[in-house]
Amino acid sequence: MCILKEKMDSVLDKSKDFSLLLVRLILAYGFYEPAMMKWKDIGAVADWFASMGFPFATLNAYMAASVEAAGVVLLVLGLFTRYITLPLIVVMLVAITTVHLASGFSAGNNGFEIPLYYMIMLLVLAAHGGGKWSIDTLMAKMNCGSTSCSN
Repeated sequence: MCILKEKMDSVLDKSKDFSLLLVRLILAYGFYEPAMMKWKDIGAVADWFASMGFPFATLNAYMAASVEAAGVVLLVLGLFTRYITLPLIVVMLVAITTVHLASGFSAGNNGFEIPLYYMIMLLVLAAHGGGKWSIDTLMAKMNCGSTSCSN
């Protein structure tokens, strides 16, 4: 039984970096369309934000669109992964509280299910970083040079 457990643990440990890559790419894909929609008609987004009572609606529209677009690029590259997760989490919190919460949990009813899942995946990346297949790891290796250092 111990041998089976050790083999399973070994396989699962090796899947960590692939899992982090998949989470990054799925999140980037998920943020792509909303970011492009916002940039396509930022004025309409600002008007929508204003109708919900957002202060500085135009500024907030640009900030949300910029964070989402930057998130797409940085998540795909695995660049500054831990840092981009924080503003993306804020965007998800705002989306949940202003748009989705009143509709309940179910995604089928425009509920907060999907933004909650995104937020949980973002928390995983905040805790673990982008994984081995990221520019973050490449930069860390380059900064370490031949000395021993940890990620």
